[in-house]
Amino acid sequence: MALLEVNNIRKNFGKTKVLSDISFSLEEGEAISIIGSSGSGKTTLLRCLNFLEHPDGGMIRVRDEILFDGDDSRRLSDEEIRKRRLHFGLVFQNFNLFPQYTAIDNVMLAPRLAAKNSGQNRDGEIRKQAEELLVEMGLEDRMNNYPGQLSGGQQQRVAIARALALHPDILCFDEPTSALDPELTGEVLRVIRELAENHTTMIIVTHEMTFARDVADRVIFMDDGVIVEQGDAKQVIDHPREERTKQFLASYQTNG
Repeated sequence: MALLEVNNIRKNFGKTKVLSDISFSLEEGEAISIIGSSGSGKTTLLRCLNFLEHPDGGMIRVRDEILFDGDDSRRLSDEEIRKRRLHFGLVFQNFNLFPQYTAIDNVMLAPRLAAKNSGQNRDGEIRKQAEELLVEMGLEDRMNNYPGQLSGGQQQRVAIARALALHPDILCFDEPTSALDPELTGEVLRVIRELAENHTTMIIVTHEMTFARDVADRVIFMDDGVIVEQGDAKQVIDHPREERTKQFLASYQTNG
């Protein structure tokens, strides 16, 4: 059984269809890149998986647990949503770090809250893990810096460490380099590439076509709220079958 199964997810905003019958699966240790034009539904899909948006229908399953079933009309409680959200770690395109906390405190915040809610005192263990994650991100000399003292690339690497701190089953990236200057993009892509090499299960919404082809196992191309094409990353990027995919990728040829 796949680690993640998404079946027929639908989402409307008012009368506007944003997602229409989105279905795909994700194996443990696999990386999927989702590509498509702005407004194609990529970010909304991630937000539905992370329960930042409530889908209007469909099913989401992680391992043997059904996280969302559109046939169940019962509205999830805030506590249920929090528990189900723990299966996913989300890295936002604009970092979303807390400016009043240092890098290490940003990484420790969620595990500290989780420990507090369960009545545990694990601060030493949580700090050690946060330090290890920041070292892994190449930020051993920036742990006590505030976000305003870090470059955009450094902030995004702190955000990746923060997303990993709760040991999610699936790490999600929402265009992780779109807010970065070109010279800072490479350092974040290197970290994601290393995570892929270590078989971290990931969903990466990206506009970096070469990166998607070289790092992801599979690529999903979305357009107008539907999956137009999905398959092996190199096949979809280099030899797309669908005319709409070909048109979209043609606009990136000069950059690739």
